[in-house]
Amino acid sequence: MQAEESGAGTAAAAGGKAAEAAVPAGTVVLRESGMEWDRMPHHPELYHREICSAADADRLGIRASSVLWEKIGVGGAVLPHHHDVAELIHITKGQVKLLCNGQWTECRAGDTFQVPAGVVHSVFNAGHEPSEQISVFLPVEPSPPPNRFFGTTLVDVPGPPGAEAAPPRRGEDGA
Repeated sequence: MQAEESGAGTAAAAGGKAAEAAVPAGTVVLRESGMEWDRMPHHPELYHREICSAADADRLGIRASSVLWEKIGVGGAVLPHHHDVAELIHITKGQVKLLCNGQWTECRAGDTFQVPAGVVHSVFNAGHEPSEQISVFLPVEPSPPPNRFFGTTLVDVPGPPGAEAAPPRRGEDGA
């Protein structure tokens, strides 16, 4: 896997795993061209690229087991299984059938599944081209603190070379 880092820090991704950093790392960019599709054992025509490992999550200060970019070949499937973690699956390409609450449900690009820990689920490629999905695996904790929507702080930074100036922020133009 090819990774680039920008900002302060010394972490670099190698083989899909983030290296230990002496100081907090900056933004890491994983280039598609540097990522290999690894075959998932026990599942027909299932391939993945790990875009955030547990070690990456530790470096970022978040709780996550893994984030996978998955591809299911024509006729392939993620066979019925369950995890000790919750899973969010977002279909980004193609048509699939999801084993959901004991029944098969047709889904397509743009659909998202929220699968609690311990629940049996499966994804079957129902189309005529490979399907793709992002799967986020999140630890389930007995008494986690309440979740909240994230905060955002805008900062003044010049845009990339050749880009038009961004519109003024609300309140700066009298609106």
